Amino acid sequence: MNNQLITFAALCQVAYQVQQVSRKGMIEDAELSILLNSIMQTSPENTLAVYGGDLHNVKHGLQLMINHLGDEPNQAGSVKDPEFTRYIISLINLERKLTKQPNKLAQLGQRIEEAKRQLGHYELTSETLIASFASIYSDIISPLGSKIQVTGEPSILKQSSNQYKIRALLLAGIRAAVLWRQVGGKRRTILFSRKKLVQAAKDLLTTIN
Repeated sequence: MNNQLITFAALCQVAYQVQQVSRKGMIEDAELSILLNSIMQTSPENTLAVYGGDLHNVKHGLQLMINHLGDEPNQAGSVKDPEFTRYIISLINLERKLTKQPNKLAQLGQRIEEAKRQLGHYELTSETLIASFASIYSDIISPLGSKIQVTGEPSILKQSSNQYKIRALLLAGIRAAVLWRQVGGKRRTILFSRKKLVQAAKDLLTTIN
């Protein structure tokens, strides 16, 4: 169950950060780094290793899970955000399409290896690497269909730097969705085991200092 919590928390963090960039044009380097680094972890020792081996790195995602899947109003006291849920479900659906196309998976692996080589010359959160991740998403994931419609401030979304960040984040979301499936996560888990997921997330949060 912890592995499912970690991967779903990562999906929640992606959805949240996509909203932050699309609405405010903002994302902290530390948050971006955690998610982009997950794309590079193609042979991890375990699930948590994809996110730096530290539960603190998915703590925010666990809190988001509780807010959005739980029965209580979220911290702001407002209604649950349907856009947030749409991003998560869309990523899970896209990942399902990806797994049915071995050639696309092979291309994805090759492009990620190319991005790893760039790490020797550029910072992970540099414009160059972010643009590389964005192009991987555009070239391989977008053509799968069911494009994710990102909404936000039009003036912010027009900026190419924000477009690249959003696509790079969505690629990190695909990584999380791959892991979610690999550890037994299913769409029906979200629908029919919400209370179990929320309680487990609360329990796991208490173990994080």
